[in-house]
Amino acid sequence: MSLDIVILAAGQGTRMRSAMPKVLHPVAGQSMLGHVIDTARALSPTAIHVVIGHGAEQVRERLSAEDVSFVMQTEQLGTGHAVTQALPALSAERVLILYGDVPLIETQTLERLLQQVGPEQLALLTVELADPTGYGRIVRGEDGRVQAIVEHKDASAQQKLIREGNTGILAVPGERLGNWLGRLSNSNAQGEYYLTDVIAMAVADGLAVATEQPLDAMEVQGANDRIQLAELERHYQQRAARRLMAQGVTLRDPARFDLRGRVTVGRDVTIDVNVILEGEVVIEDGVQIGPNCVIRDSVLRRGAHVKANSHLEGAELGAGADCGPFARLRPGAVLAAHAHVGNFVEVKNARLGEGAKAGHLAYLGDAEIGARSNIGAGTITCNYDGANKSRTVMGEDVFIGSNSSLVAPVTLGDGATTGAGSVITADVPAGTLALGRARQALIQGWTRPQKIRK
Repeated sequence: MSLDIVILAAGQGTRMRSAMPKVLHPVAGQSMLGHVIDTARALSPTAIHVVIGHGAEQVRERLSAEDVSFVMQTEQLGTGHAVTQALPALSAERVLILYGDVPLIETQTLERLLQQVGPEQLALLTVELADPTGYGRIVRGEDGRVQAIVEHKDASAQQKLIREGNTGILAVPGERLGNWLGRLSNSNAQGEYYLTDVIAMAVADGLAVATEQPLDAMEVQGANDRIQLAELERHYQQRAARRLMAQGVTLRDPARFDLRGRVTVGRDVTIDVNVILEGEVVIEDGVQIGPNCVIRDSVLRRGAHVKANSHLEGAELGAGADCGPFARLRPGAVLAAHAHVGNFVEVKNARLGEGAKAGHLAYLGDAEIGARSNIGAGTITCNYDGANKSRTVMGEDVFIGSNSSLVAPVTLGDGATTGAGSVITADVPAGTLALGRARQALIQGWTRPQKIRK
């Protein structure tokens, strides 16, 4: 059956104490609303409608997409009123209501919920809670069937003892929704139009109310303040860590690992403590990542090794290549198989060929470095003249002496060598030694300056 999804995201979130709309606050590097939209997409709906209000332009700007339509709720008059704003755009056989500040809801949970929906039955996601304070209570009849939902502020003392809470996530037959929304009243403690009143209407109309529960109660946890946001973050990371370990990844300490994007992993991968993976990361078999590394939008080929305190962004390490400790690989950095970049080496938009080495203290930008070439400490590719960037090209088996400055554009042929401390401004032919430094002078009888004593 066809499916429309409505995501409620109009709230201000005053307890966040932020100029940013609540639903844009991040969990694992992505906005809460972004997580919900991704989950909605996984259900292959006919359409996704996001109801916005506070900070509407910020939400549009951040999350605009071809498959997402935005509906404006100019007044926040309750959840029922919010869904009513989207009603003219709904045409599917089923309608699923989600919330933009509930980012951990699982696709599988929603699939189970949707399986319960039919022309004569709607489905409600509920949760058993040790302390359901603040939650609407699920009121069941003697036969165990759902009769209504009573909001916490409207509940009697007896109803407040009920531990089954309403998550707000609801799936209904589309042809019935308009009628129910049109009958909502705001005669309650909050003076709002509650979507939950639809349940009692459905029962009165003779429909059955099926319920499902999440496998993990944190799936339906929202974030109203920074404390709850932090709780969602930790739970997300724990869940991500468990999934990686189930795929065969060794995490030295799952509590000290952060995934802020998507990662594809091979077998026998080892990740030490305080590693952060961001964006799209691919990690092949046998890769080792040392402690305190940040890896963003990068590919680590089979057997690569990222040593401690290294930072990679938009980089690729070939099979058996290694970098660090304290290496920085910026966008466009490529290390071919068995290449090596050591401590305090920065690489940007440059490729090191197979077996090439830059052991320490170098900057390699806009460069092509051939196989087995060796870059001495203190080497700089001078790639920027203040207006334009130029490339340095080295052949195979090039040896660059320590403290060399290679002023691009410049090409060094196969087997070329530069003497330590040279400034190279012209091409160096293959097999040639280039020296670009002042001749050493000796001054006899020179007297070292003395400190003036006062």
